[in-house]
Amino acid sequence: MNNLKKWKTLKSKMVLNHRWCQVRQDEIELPNGKVVDDYFVSIRPEVALILPITNNKEIIFVRQYRHAVGDFFIELPAGNFDPLQENPEVAAVRELQEETGYTAQQVKKIATLYDKPSKDTNQIHLFLAENVIKD
Repeated sequence: MNNLKKWKTLKSKMVLNHRWCQVRQDEIELPNGKVVDDYFVSIRPEVALILPITNNKEIIFVRQYRHAVGDFFIELPAGNFDPLQENPEVAAVRELQEETGYTAQQVKKIATLYDKPSKDTNQIHLFLAENVIKD
């Protein structure tokens, strides 16, 4: 039997509300009764991530600089989107085209993931695109 219990939110306030970064401070009560008054949550946008594969079974990556760690990374094409304005599949195909110049003819959703569910709110929508072609 599973005895896990959810935490109870007692108070919540936005402590940083910038267009590129939002942070919420929660006061929570743990299942053991302990109260934590400084639990910080990053309110993050949804992400569309796509795994593009060519007819030759090559995976298309992008190379991007990531300032937080000060280095370049090889990554799958991805980007933020507003789920009230765009659906995840459309966002994934758009990001693929914008970042690589490749077009996806068919896209299949693989999973919905959470990058860091202990501190971040966003979902990552992962798609597979096979037989992508260069525009």
